[in-house]
Amino acid sequence: MLEDDVLHLAQITIEQLISKQATIATAESCTGGLISGALTAVPGSSEAVFGGYVTYSNEAKIQMLGVPLHLLEDVGAVSKEVACAMAEGAQRISGATISVAVTGIAGPGGGTPEKPVGLVHFACADEDGSCHIVRNFKEMEREEVREETVRVALTLVLARLDQRHLP
Repeated sequence: MLEDDVLHLAQITIEQLISKQATIATAESCTGGLISGALTAVPGSSEAVFGGYVTYSNEAKIQMLGVPLHLLEDVGAVSKEVACAMAEGAQRISGATISVAVTGIAGPGGGTPEKPVGLVHFACADEDGSCHIVRNFKEMEREEVREETVRVALTLVLARLDQRHLP
């Protein structure tokens, strides 16, 4: 169950999307659909939510979002490049106004010294291109990493929407 503050962020995000006559698509790996789940928990969200892509495996990232195989081989799934490719693919394929993508290591295993548990890459894409941020939620349990990822993703979407002009 998502925390009240996450649901409040989702409410604000949906309100902003609707006020800007915008739509959103999500591309999620480590959250497994939680961002879409938060957005669609808001009544009336069907006016703004196109849908989401849960691309947990590399094969799904390639097949569903068009992430180039060479990126996955060269820099790995948990990287700026793949997060941006996921966001750009989701926005392009869906035709949504904006997309948000997340890829990370929620744990408890799977981390390395270079890419520790808690490392998450975020990207947003729209007609103006993509933006990226990275966070390391070290010392958090798996569900905490996933929930904090939803918080940051929605905050990133709101920041990107603030830069868009009303139609």
